[in-house]
Amino acid sequence: MLQRLTLLLGLLLPLISHAAPKADYWAMWDAHNPDSQATFTHHSWQVLLDKYLQSQGQHTLFNYAAVTDDDKATLNHYIDMLTARDPRTLTKDEQYAYWVNLYNAATVKLIIENYPVSSITKLGGLFSFGPWDDDVVSVAGEPLTLNDIEHRILRPLWPDPRTHYAVNCASLGCPDLQPQAFQADTLDTQLEQAAYAFINSDKGVAKQGDRWVLSSIYDWFQADFGGDTQSVIAHINQYRDTALPKDARIDYDYDWDLNQPRD
Repeated sequence: MLQRLTLLLGLLLPLISHAAPKADYWAMWDAHNPDSQATFTHHSWQVLLDKYLQSQGQHTLFNYAAVTDDDKATLNHYIDMLTARDPRTLTKDEQYAYWVNLYNAATVKLIIENYPVSSITKLGGLFSFGPWDDDVVSVAGEPLTLNDIEHRILRPLWPDPRTHYAVNCASLGCPDLQPQAFQADTLDTQLEQAAYAFINSDKGVAKQGDRWVLSSIYDWFQADFGGDTQSVIAHINQYRDTALPKDARIDYDYDWDLNQPRD
């Protein structure tokens, strides 16, 4: 019986891993105050990024193993500060920075709480591929999962494909956790930089023999990049130093190993 269950899980998990959620509009969060003067500095989050992000090859990695108890408390305080505020009282740009930083900080917190772990996909329930459907925060009295933030708030309310370069899933294959906390007054510049960096890295686009290997985000979320392969190529070529051929033979790949420094 146990062997059959193990075999079944082995067959199901690869399917689950490629089942990306669709953007699912959640009307509750579709409100903002264009006249708001409120801002967040995200200073505490920036302090942690400055302290624990490390460049290694083409990756920017987070040194989860080195996080001190004091900095764990700083991270918890930062998340508590964000979730104590109703983002619907903010401008749209302040909201976007709020949600992206909250997503990334909550993901880092999940890894730290469960460290050591080889991959974020090891977290979650027995039949889960990762923790994305687990409640991680509560905002305005509403429990939220990471999937809620990304797929029910960010993607439908800001239909910008560059969001995929902003949120980080603690994996080597993911666009890097950005070294600067997102800020409302620099969003476009930061998103452009994130898109350029990923697309010009091997984990975004790589040539292997006569084929091109693209990140699986261009497969899973093809609808966000125009809906077909040619639209994906056109998006990539907006940023790529060496253009991807329109007739490129394409495969997809993604590395779920944890984005931590290697010896």
